[in-house]
Amino acid sequence: MVGIYETFREDMTSKEENAKSTNRVLRISQLDALELNKALEQLVWSQFTQCFHGFKPGLLARFEPEVKACLWLFLWRFTIYSKNATVGQSVLNIQYKNDFSPNLRYQPPSKNQKIWYAVCTIGGRWLEERCYDLLRNHHVASFGKVKQCVNFVVGLLKLGGLINFLIFLQRGKFATLTERLLGIHSVFCMPQNIREVGFEYMNRELLWHGFAEFLIFLLPLINVQKLKAKLSSWCIPLTGAPNSDNILATSGKECSLCGEWPTLPHTIGCEHIFCYFCAKSSFLFDMYFTCPKCGTEVHSLQPLKSGIEMSEVNAL
Repeated sequence: MVGIYETFREDMTSKEENAKSTNRVLRISQLDALELNKALEQLVWSQFTQCFHGFKPGLLARFEPEVKACLWLFLWRFTIYSKNATVGQSVLNIQYKNDFSPNLRYQPPSKNQKIWYAVCTIGGRWLEERCYDLLRNHHVASFGKVKQCVNFVVGLLKLGGLINFLIFLQRGKFATLTERLLGIHSVFCMPQNIREVGFEYMNRELLWHGFAEFLIFLLPLINVQKLKAKLSSWCIPLTGAPNSDNILATSGKECSLCGEWPTLPHTIGCEHIFCYFCAKSSFLFDMYFTCPKCGTEVHSLQPLKSGIEMSEVNAL
């Protein structure tokens, strides 16, 4: 009894391992494999055409469908036929499995399935590019009707591909119509382990990016110059506003905004002096502009009083 129990346990363990090894592949991984295959084909074709760059222009145009078919057949021979997976699937640790096999163990596609895969993909694309030329060269009498039939068949195949894609999005199996017709689907080459993902770094990055976006939205709404003037008025103790010309002359040594010698000195209604361009640009930027020294609001921009000579200012 103990031997039977151990044998049964080993069988169950092997079945579980086989089931894990043939887990379904994520939809996004299957779609990524298809995109990688298309990118590889474009890369191979561009490299091949560059070999004939120095020859007569249009040399490959006449035999382009046949040349492409030979290149894709060469790729098929060393990918699907020998390794049971396309290049894109190999990169993502995926391969094809025979869905018609009743065995739980992994069963690669049969030789007939691989050959029919080449016929449906490579032969189908070649026929789609060459069918009109073949019919035109054989001088078919009812060429218009045959062309309509061909277009109808192509439309049906595209409609079938669309329906298959919608079913694939729902069930996650058979990404293309060819896979569904041939009974092959994608599985992992090796069992996939559950990965532990640390979210501390991700949370920190999300928090920082959210804070940065909030600052980018908030900073344009803040009047920095007005805020600076308000803080200056709080930090510097306010004095009275005497009207004597001596104080006005004393404050005329430097602009209250830029701190330099005032160019075209003007006043805004208080005893402080400003450059014309500093006061004008600040007022245009903020219509509620106030003096950063005393907090006086701008009522009018006036030039320095003529009674105070700049010589007096220089003498101070």
